[in-house]
Amino acid sequence: MIKVLHFFKTYRPQTFGGIEQVIYQLAEGGLQYGIESEVLYLSSQGATRDEKNGRHISHRSKLDFHVASTGFSLSAFRDFAQLAKAADIVHYHFPWPFMDVAHYVSRIDRPTVVSYHSDIVKQKTLFKLYQPLMRRFLGDVDSIVASSPAYAESSPVLRRYREKVSVIPYGLDKATYPEPTVERLTYWRGVLKEPFFLFVGALRYYKGINFLLQALQRTDITCVIAGEGFEEQALKQQAKQLGLKKVIFPGLLSEEDKAALLTLCYAFVFPSHLRSEAFGISLLEAAMYGKPMISCEISTGTSFINLNQETGIVIPPTDPLALRQAMLTLLGNPEQAIRMGERAAKRYEDVFSSGKMLESYAQLYKSLLAKDARG
Repeated sequence: MIKVLHFFKTYRPQTFGGIEQVIYQLAEGGLQYGIESEVLYLSSQGATRDEKNGRHISHRSKLDFHVASTGFSLSAFRDFAQLAKAADIVHYHFPWPFMDVAHYVSRIDRPTVVSYHSDIVKQKTLFKLYQPLMRRFLGDVDSIVASSPAYAESSPVLRRYREKVSVIPYGLDKATYPEPTVERLTYWRGVLKEPFFLFVGALRYYKGINFLLQALQRTDITCVIAGEGFEEQALKQQAKQLGLKKVIFPGLLSEEDKAALLTLCYAFVFPSHLRSEAFGISLLEAAMYGKPMISCEISTGTSFINLNQETGIVIPPTDPLALRQAMLTLLGNPEQAIRMGERAAKRYEDVFSSGKMLESYAQLYKSLLAKDARG
């Protein structure tokens, strides 16, 4: 059994973002591939060890403070060093600058993997200060994994380390998602009596929800925008100013309610317009549920999941008119929308199942351990 320590700034059950979902899928499904995972993350709720989290164990270090959205913890240096010594592989999840520091302070001597989830896009000034540390860190680790061929080719950072970059698409296991009860399905059918579009995700600057709201203006389209985040109040105010009566903000959904809405929605809309959206786990969830998708071409993994005119419609970013037309096209062509959803589900099975992801990571881990043994 290969023992792997995953290290990231946040984790379930306290946060449910896309990276957390990827780590969860790796940790939950890894046992049948000979991988035993533990997770270390930071928490404002304080430190604890050996939390049962599904079929794996997670650990918390106390979050002390934030600098530019980067969590820091003094106790994490000790916790990380102790847990890393018991692991065969240390698996980092980028970006998180504190992680780079912890790597050096703890003097990690285990084989190391970085899942490169996204370029740093927003913090341009601070990125210049961080860049020397980042380059040293990425140059030091043994393997870097990108989630799509498009991101590996389009990221200037990844191109710099081409010789150690491999591509392993994210994968999901639908069996880890709850089956919505009849009661929850009935509830949402009562709330949403018409065909509706669905967005699920953190309400952040790069998600393009403001363009979605503009696209919905002067239409009769029903849209559910599920999630919470820094942009929530501004988006609700924008919807009010635009007079949008059929836009619903249900907040952060339970896993069962998310599954219910993914089951019931007509199509999934994902207007992320910046490279901070490196992949789009909720977009992949929509494909898993067999839904036609609308996404933007931003040279990342979103167009690896959603193939234009096959599994959905891909539009230019920041274009409300194109987004509106895409929604109207799907609504006006229900048979085409059904076929796109069927092809999306098949592509999920062929490319994005958790089994394919886990098998690829197991092979990577084994190759690194064999190289370490020889070295």
